[in-house]
Amino acid sequence: MKTKLLLISCAISASALGQISITHAAYSTMKHNGTLDVTKNYIFTDAVAPTGPLVKYHGPNQTQRAASSICSCMVPLDSTFNYVPFVSYSGDPTTTVYGMDSRNDDASSTPIILPFTFDFYGTPYTMLYINNNGNISFDNYYSQFTANPFPDPTYRMIAPFWGDVDTRNPGMGGSDTSGVVYYKITPTAMIVKWDRVGYYSGHTDKQNTFQLIITDGTDPLLPPGKNVGYCYGDMQWTTGDVTGSGGFGSPATVGVNQGNTMDYFQVGTFSYPSPMFDGPYNSPDGVYWLNNQGMYFDVATPGNIPPVIINNNICDTIDVFTGDTTRIYNLDSVQFSIGVSTPEISQTVTAAFTCTEPGAFSYVETMNTATYKQYLCTFIARDLPAGLHYIYVTATDDGTPVATANTTIVIRSNYDPGLATGISESSKATEVSIYPNPANDQITVKHSYTLSSEPVLSISDVVGKTVLKTVLNANQQTIDISSLPQGVYFATITGKEGISKTMKIVKK
Repeated sequence: MKTKLLLISCAISASALGQISITHAAYSTMKHNGTLDVTKNYIFTDAVAPTGPLVKYHGPNQTQRAASSICSCMVPLDSTFNYVPFVSYSGDPTTTVYGMDSRNDDASSTPIILPFTFDFYGTPYTMLYINNNGNISFDNYYSQFTANPFPDPTYRMIAPFWGDVDTRNPGMGGSDTSGVVYYKITPTAMIVKWDRVGYYSGHTDKQNTFQLIITDGTDPLLPPGKNVGYCYGDMQWTTGDVTGSGGFGSPATVGVNQGNTMDYFQVGTFSYPSPMFDGPYNSPDGVYWLNNQGMYFDVATPGNIPPVIINNNICDTIDVFTGDTTRIYNLDSVQFSIGVSTPEISQTVTAAFTCTEPGAFSYVETMNTATYKQYLCTFIARDLPAGLHYIYVTATDDGTPVATANTTIVIRSNYDPGLATGISESSKATEVSIYPNPANDQITVKHSYTLSSEPVLSISDVVGKTVLKTVLNANQQTIDISSLPQGVYFATITGKEGISKTMKIVKK
């Protein structure tokens, strides 16, 4: 059963902003014919809200891929996620009732009530809307599918990827099917995941995966003092058919916009298939640059926003395997990139690096613009003892007052005897999953080590102190972590051959 959705306050806001009220049937026809005013936000007069309990994600549990292949902050889908409750439309006979997965074009959710307070540039919110087109908003919902650059006085949104998402094509499975949008809420955080979503009109040949996390500022999903995080998987398109062709055209926007032209930042605008990127406020960039990137920031305080540090390993360790030191150089080292960006258009940014093993770490600046700098970093683990090593990154802007951002990149040095024989067995160590993550009192550890290798689970805190250690007697085993304080930990499984795998876990 569905009931009419009353959005009186939104209609008032829409009138004040000069937005357009319309039935969805008329809107769909105009969009198809290319006669919509793409500068306007449309308010649907026939929005119908779903009623009843939320629909849980009912697909297979996802497992986190290696940090080198996807942003390590990406939270895998499982049954704790819900399908976003997007509204339907009584005026369009083809979409009167959505399926349980709420496939749609340009729809928005019913009001999402938060059990925590989200601070958006000094304004507290406990309610928001999830918009299908790659953003969340406050006070009003948005159908707008053609993105504006930030700052912009019209829209108040947090946009991990504002573009023309279309999830209506159910396909036949695999690459023929557009994914949809999911979310989960905890007492202190909300995660929204656009999983393999297609673009208008019903295209699935290219798909995007990206994620938004917002918190109360204390949730350990994000570093202390941060309340927003973006995370990207494979990003393949930027634009729907109205303002583009083949998935590319007018730029999609990544950033945050409060709507007062003062409190905002822009990561960039993206319009074509390339990894090229020249900073947040120059010409539109290539969407492939977003692949596997992760970034987090604080939008709780008005005024100068600290720089944003961008790296796909910000939520996890980087593993490097060493073996016989007579073997080739690349087997004993790891390379990764770090970007630093200043959110404000008028500022410049600088970065500084320190490492607990200064002789093992080096970096080369690969891009230098006023608002964005990028570095190729190399860590050589040869001759280092196995264990955790730390790289500290500090980014500084020249705002008033000066603002800084800090992050720590954790590198785990592992001894892999397979390298000495020329037959690496490190792939065994990647077949590990730990769930739920974040967890309350228990975690389940699933691994592919042979039990004859006597795998040992060690959990250490962020300063490297071991706080729990146990032998794993089964390939799937439940571990009690109720005695651990809330926070971030590193779980390492090591076999007697020396093969190991480290993963970040969060104790709620």
